[in-house]
Amino acid sequence: MNYLLHILVIICIYLVLGLSLNLIVGYTGLLSLSHAAFYGIGAYIGTLLMMNLGLGFLPSLALAVIGAMLLSLTISIPSLRLKGDYFMLATLGFQIIVFAVLYNWVGLTRGPFGIPGIPRPSLFGFQLRTVGHYLGFSVAVAAICLGLLFLITHSPFGRVLKAIREDEMAAAALGKDTPRLKVVAFSIAAGFAAVSGVLFATYMRYIDPTSFTLMESIFILSVIVIGGTGNVSGPIAGTILLIVLPEALRFLRIPDAIAANMRQVIYGLAIILIMRYRPQGLLGEYRFE
Repeated sequence: MNYLLHILVIICIYLVLGLSLNLIVGYTGLLSLSHAAFYGIGAYIGTLLMMNLGLGFLPSLALAVIGAMLLSLTISIPSLRLKGDYFMLATLGFQIIVFAVLYNWVGLTRGPFGIPGIPRPSLFGFQLRTVGHYLGFSVAVAAICLGLLFLITHSPFGRVLKAIREDEMAAAALGKDTPRLKVVAFSIAAGFAAVSGVLFATYMRYIDPTSFTLMESIFILSVIVIGGTGNVSGPIAGTILLIVLPEALRFLRIPDAIAANMRQVIYGLAIILIMRYRPQGLLGEYRFE
């Protein structure tokens, strides 16, 4: 039973990651490979504030979100005037820099040794001690994030982002400050990724830099490429499929060493088939060209 609850918690965490990346990729039309960096930034800021400064969960969560949003400006402001592959390469560089900092700044992040013993969240005197408690909490957080992102994407701001995605020059001709709007969208997405990072850290109670690598960014991008972008249902479908599918390999009694490679093969094959036969993903609206 705890195994099933664990899978559902992971789905909630990655659902927020997929939905937030969808704001950049699906609504703004920017291909980003740095989402795991903000995921890790949120996890580390929240963890260090709770363990080193003794702050509670909610203040640490709020400061982690603010910190990720501010750090996103270091990549978004210089890079969002870039387009296409050039922007993707800029986000790739940022992802590599963040991982290098997390791995090598041993005095702060403990580097490859990781940070164990992260405290469970305590809300209004109630501590989340069991997987069931944490599932209820993660479902509530995911639902709140889903609601907020739904309101953002269906607001005038969200419609302008779609206009930028379809024709940035036309949007600028209508008087829209497209660089500023893209910076705001990137910052919002980074903030939601930080929420997932804090959830992950407090649930696993241990973090190290290997959870926030370039491969993790590629996996999060795969979630929305396969599920679809430009709406809410696509990332939901992609998250459920890509989290549940590898777990199904366990029931085939495939050795762990082979299963890890099979997982990558399945992800790659799924992306190839999606790009060939359904560029908008399973349930998406935006077609990748």
